[in-house]
Amino acid sequence: KNSIKVPCLMIKNIIFDFDGVLVDSEILVAKAFAKYMNNFGVTVDEKEFASFAGKKTTQVIDILSKKYSITDQQKFFTDIMEIASNIYKKELTTVRGAYDFVSNQKLDLYIGSNSMKDRIIDGLKRVGLSNYFTADQIYSFDMVDKPKPDPDIYLKAIDDNNLIKNQTIIIEDSEVGVMAGVRAGVKVIGITAGGHWHENRDDKELLDAGAFAVTNDYKKIFKLIESI
Repeated sequence: KNSIKVPCLMIKNIIFDFDGVLVDSEILVAKAFAKYMNNFGVTVDEKEFASFAGKKTTQVIDILSKKYSITDQQKFFTDIMEIASNIYKKELTTVRGAYDFVSNQKLDLYIGSNSMKDRIIDGLKRVGLSNYFTADQIYSFDMVDKPKPDPDIYLKAIDDNNLIKNQTIIIEDSEVGVMAGVRAGVKVIGITAGGHWHENRDDKELLDAGAFAVTNDYKKIFKLIESI
């Protein structure tokens, strides 16, 4: 009996990133960008966008505008948002294993994301996870001064809820997200179950960013939490 109780005493809170951790949206955004770039006669593999995971859309647009000499960034942003929104509505699913993991969880759950709060709430509803996160358990970049890789989003979640850092873990899927978690002083588990983690992508980038463990299987996260 004691061995079962120990992990509960150690870890009490989980803060999830959203895109690519709970919902399999990073690959959908990549699809939107690939589709849009075709309009310019540029063929881009969706896998090329894997390196942008975790970055804000405006940052990605800035990078691509410079690379492909796209002058009207505002139109680029509006068009991408429209394409992504249409794909998102039709194709959004949970990351493999995320639903079972969340629905069987006894710990306190939070979200800390570089996405907008309204979009997160909408996404949770679409995939049937809205019962597990109230609005005040969701932290987004529009609530803080600086997005990830700065730790502000995670620190706000910790401070607002009086979480103890060594009783908390963060689950992340991107380098910028892992860096934010580490800078917040919390242990980070990397999850590579999302569609943007294709077979040729090395999960070493999450370990190098400071994750204490990386797995492509949510079931293994239960064991990792017990091992802390």
